[in-house]
Amino acid sequence: MNADPYPRQQQPRADSALAVEDRLYSALAIVRVVVTINMVALNAYRRDSFSYPTLALAVVLALVVWTGVAIWLYGRRSTRTPALLVADLLIAVAAIGVTPWLKTESFNATLPGFWVMGALLAWAIHWHWKGGLVAAIALSLADLLPREVVDQGNYGNVFLVLIGGPIVGYMCESLQRMARERDAAEHAAAAAEERTRLARAVHDGVLQVLAMVQRQGAASGGQWAELGRLAGEQERGLRSLIRQQDTVPARSGGWVDLAGALEAMATAHPVRVEVATPGGAVLVDEHVGTETVAAVKACLDNVLAHVGADASAWILAEAAHDAVTVSVRDDGPGMAPGRVDEAAAEGRLGVASSIRGRIEGLGGTATVQSGEWGTEWELSVPDRRI
Repeated sequence: MNADPYPRQQQPRADSALAVEDRLYSALAIVRVVVTINMVALNAYRRDSFSYPTLALAVVLALVVWTGVAIWLYGRRSTRTPALLVADLLIAVAAIGVTPWLKTESFNATLPGFWVMGALLAWAIHWHWKGGLVAAIALSLADLLPREVVDQGNYGNVFLVLIGGPIVGYMCESLQRMARERDAAEHAAAAAEERTRLARAVHDGVLQVLAMVQRQGAASGGQWAELGRLAGEQERGLRSLIRQQDTVPARSGGWVDLAGALEAMATAHPVRVEVATPGGAVLVDEHVGTETVAAVKACLDNVLAHVGADASAWILAEAAHDAVTVSVRDDGPGMAPGRVDEAAAEGRLGVASSIRGRIEGLGGTATVQSGEWGTEWELSVPDRRI
């Protein structure tokens, strides 16, 4: 059993994020068509500014052909590779670079013009704000370096490219992240619903029978007591399986399922523990969940140390509107009144720090009651996710 109740999972790019990327490239295809038409129209209008009009026409036609090829290649995931993105950007830079040769050294507008937006936006979609920034810098340098004079219009175009690329990239990354978080939330909700349905079915049948065998066996003694003990172990194991079926999807966005974590921790503890939790997930802040589970484990460790491995304990988790309460009870002989405060005064801070210190550090409360029936800790922590 993993000691960490919240194992960190590798998160590959989800299908939802790739679906968002597909839609963005589909939108980019429309942009490519528009800027290509604009490029052809402007160069036809400015044909008298070219020193080599025939070569300029060949470059324009080559860019039109590349537009069609790029739309087709970007439309398929298998061909949407880093090599394609690099080639796309190099073609855009080259189209800017040949402008002084096709026109004159005192040129104003570059031959591709806004056509280079295709490569810029492709890098922003695939590599997010970093890709948008790199592509923007490359295109800006290719535009500015050959110029003898940089006027206000040139500066304005470069400025828009430099801020537009990273901003578009950041927005694309945000859309993909939201798609992944939506999928995680839907998965967690579906898993919780299925767990609730399964828990009802199991509780109405198998768990009730196992609990009855446990009680009757303990009361009968002898071999029946051993059978009751085995039934109790099977009941706890079955409850743990029900809870663990969605342990991973319950952990999302800094929130964890406290109920599932308590089940996992109790199953691994040497003391016989029965856990009762609400039917659905109990989502709390990750730090709150970690500290609460550690405090509950400290309670069980005290049971093991002062009562023994044959002791039994019960954990009850209840979720209110703005807090979660976890009760830990054992069947030991109890302890003298004020014993916890007395131990703290003597400098033995085990209970004070491992239980009360953790819970009070979360803004909650930890109270203890004890008698001949045993000892019960009640831990109340705030910050439950609704």
